[in-house]
Amino acid sequence: MLEQAASGRIVVDADRQKLGRMASRVAKLLLSGVEVVVVNAEKAVVTGSKNAILEKYLRLMRRRQLTSHKVIKVWYPRKPDRLVWYTIVRMLPRKKPRGRDAVKRLKVYVGIPEQFQNTEKISFKDADLGDGVSKSGRVQRYMTIEEVSRIIRGGG
Repeated sequence: MLEQAASGRIVVDADRQKLGRMASRVAKLLLSGVEVVVVNAEKAVVTGSKNAILEKYLRLMRRRQLTSHKVIKVWYPRKPDRLVWYTIVRMLPRKKPRGRDAVKRLKVYVGIPEQFQNTEKISFKDADLGDGVSKSGRVQRYMTIEEVSRIIRGGG
C-alpha cells in the first residue's frame, strides 16, 4: 500500500468489504492527498437485516426539503457506484477547500475497468466481511450494494 501511495494512486477492491468501514478508510486516504479509485463498488456489503437496510435507504430517498414544493432539492443516488461514492463523500469536510479537493481525487467504478485490470488492488482487513460469521459465532446478515440498488430503483 505504501508503494502505491508514493505513486499517488491507490486502487481499492470493494468486493465483500463492509461499506462504512471501507468508506472511512478511503476518506482518510483522500484527506491525506492520495488519489483513490474504488472498483467493484456493486460488491460492497451493508450489514444488518434486509428490512432494516431497506428501511434506511428508502427513508433517505423520501426526504424532502421544506423550502419549495416546486423544486425538490434533496437527491439520493440509486446506482451502485453512486451509492458508494456518496457514502465516502459524506465522510469528508465538503464545505472546506481540503474536502472539496479530496472529492475530486475519488473515482468509483462498477466492475473493474480495463486500465485497472493488472493493477494491484488493496482491501482493508478490518472492513472485510470474511466468512460471514461474527466473532461471537453468529451468522452475519448482509446485502450487497447491487441488491440494495436494484430494490430502491424499483427492480424488485
